[in-house]
Amino acid sequence: MSASEYTPPKVWTWDKPSGGAFANINRPIAGATHEKELPVGRHPLQLYSLATPNGQKVTILLEELLAAGHAGAEYDAWLIRIGEGDQFGSGFVAVNPNSKIPALLDRSGDTPVRVFESGAILLHLAEKFGAFLPADPARRAECLSWLFWQMGSAPYVGGGFGHFYAYAPVKIQYAIDRFTMETKRLLDVLDRRLAESEYLAGPEYSIADIASFPWYGALVKGWAYNAAEFISAQDYKNVLRWADAIAARPAVQRGRIVNRTWGEPSEQLHERHDASDFETRTQDKLAAQ
Repeated sequence: MSASEYTPPKVWTWDKPSGGAFANINRPIAGATHEKELPVGRHPLQLYSLATPNGQKVTILLEELLAAGHAGAEYDAWLIRIGEGDQFGSGFVAVNPNSKIPALLDRSGDTPVRVFESGAILLHLAEKFGAFLPADPARRAECLSWLFWQMGSAPYVGGGFGHFYAYAPVKIQYAIDRFTMETKRLLDVLDRRLAESEYLAGPEYSIADIASFPWYGALVKGWAYNAAEFISAQDYKNVLRWADAIAARPAVQRGRIVNRTWGEPSEQLHERHDASDFETRTQDKLAAQ
């Protein structure tokens, strides 16, 4: 049946997988599907994640915090294989009832604190350590506005453009056109802001940039969906300048590979439990042992 032949029923029912790259994990209900406790490491911060754009946000911030001297930001990053349904284990659902990565358990106080949704985790950590969030009220408001702008735009870029352009089992022109138009509009919003400001919240690098880079930086750099040519990435010169500056940061380079299970072996670190893991436990070194 083609897209033009489909007529929605009066009541939608889930009678077959939707198809596409993620059909085996998509379902219309919440909750755990199996019992499975989460592992707990020795550090105060326990992260359960995968190196998707949303997952990279948190590991980049944690690596930036450590690089800035915040020793309390040491963390264990445990791999959640969403393609295998790890996010539906009872332990993960207890930390994030929405069954999406990333999820953070902050065990630094007397009572563990769960934090889910990537933007909430960034804000929690920035406030906890007093870093990458401007103290000036006006700049703080600007930073939070751009942070939540990114949180609101991600479904259009990932669930909309990325899904229909790269992952859907059939190419639907209407859907691709609709979400490409919106993605390009969002890139134009970002490009215009970065024409007047070095970073999103002003002259200071902040959690707003850390949230946006894994989505928009990856898009214009050609790392996401192999779509840089399709969206005419070269037209967004200010976004490219900003993306290049952030990509050059050592903490960003480290954060991008944590919980990564694809690409070149040297660009993977399935789990991270110590700063030395980047030198001694990358997947290429493990395979050579």
